[in-house]
Amino acid sequence: MTELKQNERVDQTGFSGIGIIQDPGEFCYGVDSVLLADFCAGLARKPGASTRVMDLGTGSGIIPLILCHKLSAEFIFGIDIQENSIDRALRSAELNGLRDRLRFAVADVKSFTEERPDLKGSFDIVTCNPPYFVSGVGIKPDNPARLISRHETTAGLEDFMRCSWELLRDKGELFMVHRPSRLCDIVQVARKYSLEPKTIRQVVPRRGEPANILLVHMIKNGGSDLSVLPELAVHDNNGNYTEELQEAYQ
Repeated sequence: MTELKQNERVDQTGFSGIGIIQDPGEFCYGVDSVLLADFCAGLARKPGASTRVMDLGTGSGIIPLILCHKLSAEFIFGIDIQENSIDRALRSAELNGLRDRLRFAVADVKSFTEERPDLKGSFDIVTCNPPYFVSGVGIKPDNPARLISRHETTAGLEDFMRCSWELLRDKGELFMVHRPSRLCDIVQVARKYSLEPKTIRQVVPRRGEPANILLVHMIKNGGSDLSVLPELAVHDNNGNYTEELQEAYQ
């Protein structure tokens, strides 16, 4: 029996009975993580059993857990700077019988490849859901865990992209979810590290509303050929999930 600590609960993800241990008082995953995992699974060029996947800023491990369902990858690694989150990720892997496929570790993206130089250039896919807000911008939550998850207090966009570049093999793929307002920053930093944007997709709350989520697919040392996919709407006019969003949960 997997231990639950104070204030924790097991939430069902909707993917093949996979549950995740979360603490609502800290940080719970949102639809952006589900969309990123689905975006990755739909576009990854080498989703076979030998594929090696790294998730940066994994939190409680939601993206690796979903990718275990959506990809046949035998090895999925997740790192996060928050010890409580990694502790929950490890116990979630145990809860779902996935300890043989999932690896989690407490680590800082700013120094990870210095501590694990053996992992440089060894991953086919990197996923990341980095903090959306530049430090000092926006309303800061009082909860430290939520602050670190959503504001660039411990690591910024460039730190995540530099770490991704170091971990990816040549022609490896980076999948990122962010805010549309950061698109120019993403492209600028991506090209600095030879991570060429290949596919982007905007996500809107409802048709006709401004986008609030951005999905970006990049390839290390890829050619300059960008595709823009049709926007994805999360809700229909009745407030229900759209058919396409429901498909992302399959």
